[in-house]
Amino acid sequence: MKTKSCKLNMLIAISIITLTIWGNNTYAQASKTHPNIVFILADDLGYNDLSSFGNKLISTPNIDVLGKEGVKFTQAYVSAPICAPSRAGLITGRYQQRFGFEFFVGSAKLWGVDDSVHVQETKKALLPYGVFYPDGIDYKAYAKIKQGLPKSEITIAGLLRSSGYKTGIIGKWNLGDTEEFAPEENGFDYHYGFLGGGSRYGSVDDADLVIEDLPHLYWVKQILKYGKGPVALRQNGKTVYTSEYLTTRFGEEAADFIDKNKDKPFFLYVPFNAPHDPFMATKADFAGVTTVKDSTRRVYQAMVKALDIAVGVITQKLRDLGLDQNTIIIFTSDNGGAAYTHALDNRPLRGGKATHFEGGIRVPYFIKYPGVLPAGKIYDKPVSTLDIFPTLAAASHTKLPEHVHYDGVNLIPYLSGQNNTVPHPILYWRSGWAKAIRKGDFKLYINEKEGKELLFNIRDDLGEAHDLSLENRTKVKELELELAKWEKTLAKPLWPSVWYMRYTNGPDVNYFPI
Repeated sequence: MKTKSCKLNMLIAISIITLTIWGNNTYAQASKTHPNIVFILADDLGYNDLSSFGNKLISTPNIDVLGKEGVKFTQAYVSAPICAPSRAGLITGRYQQRFGFEFFVGSAKLWGVDDSVHVQETKKALLPYGVFYPDGIDYKAYAKIKQGLPKSEITIAGLLRSSGYKTGIIGKWNLGDTEEFAPEENGFDYHYGFLGGGSRYGSVDDADLVIEDLPHLYWVKQILKYGKGPVALRQNGKTVYTSEYLTTRFGEEAADFIDKNKDKPFFLYVPFNAPHDPFMATKADFAGVTTVKDSTRRVYQAMVKALDIAVGVITQKLRDLGLDQNTIIIFTSDNGGAAYTHALDNRPLRGGKATHFEGGIRVPYFIKYPGVLPAGKIYDKPVSTLDIFPTLAAASHTKLPEHVHYDGVNLIPYLSGQNNTVPHPILYWRSGWAKAIRKGDFKLYINEKEGKELLFNIRDDLGEAHDLSLENRTKVKELELELAKWEKTLAKPLWPSVWYMRYTNGPDVNYFPI
């Protein structure tokens, strides 16, 4: 009896050891084909706002190290110069105009134009600051339009979840601010953050915060007007509150998600709202910026510094758990720096957020993929945030849907040296009557409302200061034809643009629909 008992115990022990080894090998095998993915998106971070991209006012070591340990892109572009359309493109891998997501997601009420009195008051108040409302818009009808990512679109989260990934989003969604467009309806298992396009970072009466009012920005005044108390957030459909500085809170929540899902492949999307306005910084971060006297610029730099610290919390968690060598990390911004805030400029680039000049569409960009992509590589050919979708699909060995046309490309062969051609011979942009195309070194900007065409050689003229349209009509015609051909493949916008902005560049004045 004793012998049988010993044999039984031995068999159980062997079975446990076998199952443990099998289980570990299964996860190890899955980790090779399903690397963890952390995709960090900044909000309105300009091309030169990181120390690794030329910022001499502050240091951003936690973000910069991604370039030292991975690939740094010097010609990376977004598909739109404003938040929501850009995010629609990068999360689907498709030009957002293909499914009608061409303009800002908003509501008439948000902009104070929900009745005729507010329309007139708002128009009058914003005119001096270069914000205009077009004539002929039925704002009441506009407020009833459902605005958000169409159900027909497949997100990278949905694709990866079908491949066994646990999916989470921490931060700003901005692809529809009602529950029918929520992240959980678009491939995410977990969401902590907010649905709309903006949020304050704390309470306006918090003694530990330094706040810049930005009186020339109507929406900032609205956010701060009702800005007392904890910040309301959303956690899988439920309202939760935080009194912690929001950028810090998002970094910690992202680290918690990694900790909770460390034993399975995960895709974590962290779209921070920093350093988007309203400008609110902790006193500690503000005090740490000693290189700037102007208070508005100083608060902005402190917000970028807080973003870098939060990224450090995320990357440190990966190292602490031993996951850093099996995790792809992507960092970029949704568009260029918002020069209209008066907190920054994007020099040497022209323009900024909302414009199709380089300052509005060229962004900092890193991809770290240990063991696959070379560390410290600088890649200087044009790439797009549209490439994130097919690149992650390839890295996770997930097949792309055959019935969908993708505009992004898998960057891995280009970055590993297997393919030495240009990932994107042509890139396109369109926001209603303002549009642009880049082919090779030449970029054509067209503004139909103004009747303007500007041609630049980006290689020789990064600041887009010298218009070549009159001296090179052949190139203008070539790019016009290419742009028109692309536009024929696009869908009609699902909702209209209801405001546009003025940008000045010396004697030049340009207008851009939002």
